[in-house]
Amino acid sequence: MTDEEFTSISLRYSDSIFRIAFNYCKNRADSDDIVQNVLIKFYKCSKKFDSEEHIRNWLIRVAINESKKLLISPFKKRTVPIDEISDKPAFDNQEKSDLFDAVMKLPKKYRIVVYMYYYEDYDVSEISKMLGVNSSTIRTQLSRARSSLKEQLQEVWADEQ
Repeated sequence: MTDEEFTSISLRYSDSIFRIAFNYCKNRADSDDIVQNVLIKFYKCSKKFDSEEHIRNWLIRVAINESKKLLISPFKKRTVPIDEISDKPAFDNQEKSDLFDAVMKLPKKYRIVVYMYYYEDYDVSEISKMLGVNSSTIRTQLSRARSSLKEQLQEVWADEQ
């Protein structure tokens, strides 16, 4: 792989890697570290990729693994309430901000599934393979996440009126 190819792929997928890491860590600094680790692994990887989709899937799988590895690290065995997150992204309207807050309040297993399904456009079977979970489990998690989001957003929007 040439440096130009690596740069192109890095620019194309670093945002997706960051968002996956942020879903797990809820922390900009840790997410940046994970992006860096994933891209270093990709650069050092001698594996031949069949297609652009194969590269994308590999990068996302490694991002998930790196995120999980960071969370089980002895230094990261603490949680931070959503209210204490100071580096939340800025949104151009309140509805997007409310949706982001609601998604980040979901349990981790639901957050990553929602992100991969709605933002990365993976179907249930692809998510199932990447996470190593049954397809029926993914469908159940999506259903429960939708119900929880609906409840949370109805409460938030009812309070605003």
